[in-house]
Amino acid sequence: MTSAYAPPNDPLAFLHDDHEVLLVDKPSGLLSVPGKGPELADCLIARVQAVFPTALLVHRLDRDTSGVMIFALTPHAQRHLGLQFEKRQTKKIYVARVWGKVAEKTGTVDLPLIVDWPNRPRQMVDHDNGKQAVTDWRVVRGNEDETRLRLMPRTGRSHQLRVHMQALGHPILGDPFYATGPARDYPRLMLHSETLQFRHPDGGKGMRITAKCPF
Repeated sequence: MTSAYAPPNDPLAFLHDDHEVLLVDKPSGLLSVPGKGPELADCLIARVQAVFPTALLVHRLDRDTSGVMIFALTPHAQRHLGLQFEKRQTKKIYVARVWGKVAEKTGTVDLPLIVDWPNRPRQMVDHDNGKQAVTDWRVVRGNEDETRLRLMPRTGRSHQLRVHMQALGHPILGDPFYATGPARDYPRLMLHSETLQFRHPDGGKGMRITAKCPF
């Protein structure tokens, strides 16, 4: 952790729930799952299980990332959704504010990633030993100082969007690991999971859940 853990106390924002799945708008600054030690016990899944005791983990968002997270409410739903994530059948769209003006309108970053062991949880590009990581991006708007992007990861590596944006030369604003100088000096990481598309575990109907970007 880069600073003392002081998670927000905002009420949970539920986006959708039914007999199989639950979708929540995770606030920035809250761990998805417990960290090591009692001081890191407060997390999204613990708060969710206080309301929905059968909630099961499917995927995670970084502590400092906000936005759509899905939980399963049955073991069947957990298996079904887990396979969709594993087989890259879900579609995720993020909003990010990044440092500087991005010249092109769209692009793809294809850089393999591996954990930077001496500096974990940081990740780094490693062409020899890294796992494939691919991110499509599109400019929404920008000026000379910063650019708003939509990021569409094709893979789900740890810190993928954060490292890929740094590798482009446009780190995400407020990133305590990958931004430096003035780009770090923001109240939060400017990365939000805006949309998740998936197939419902009961019947396979396509669903698209969105959480409004707070920045």
